[in-house]
Amino acid sequence: MAIAFLFGRIIVAVFFLKSAYGHFKNLEGMSGYAGAKGVPAPQAAVAGTGALLLLGGLSLLLGVYPVIGIGLLVIFLLGVSFSMHAYWKIADPQQRVGEQVNFEKNIALLGSLLMFLSIPAPWPLSLGIGF
Repeated sequence: MAIAFLFGRIIVAVFFLKSAYGHFKNLEGMSGYAGAKGVPAPQAAVAGTGALLLLGGLSLLLGVYPVIGIGLLVIFLLGVSFSMHAYWKIADPQQRVGEQVNFEKNIALLGSLLMFLSIPAPWPLSLGIGF
């Protein structure tokens, strides 16, 4: 089970780390999109959410201060899901479906993060720091 948990942790962490990379690599483009969605100070918001993704992803991957890392990712998912993927506000059916898929994916990720909190500390095959 320790190996399965490690592989699952790696998969989830890499998802968040790739997202962080995308935030920083495409800061200008993502800032424009966030601005179009009505996010105030979009460049700072994209950089800030990139930092949440980076720190939270590293925390999951390494097992370092995981409760804090999970908290950062929960903050990210709650903020982004309801502001950027508010599908219920979109009239166009194709755009609505796309945003609904992203919203529901984020809610499923939120559920997986909450389940990480039930794993006894320290996590198997982790650095075990900050439990």
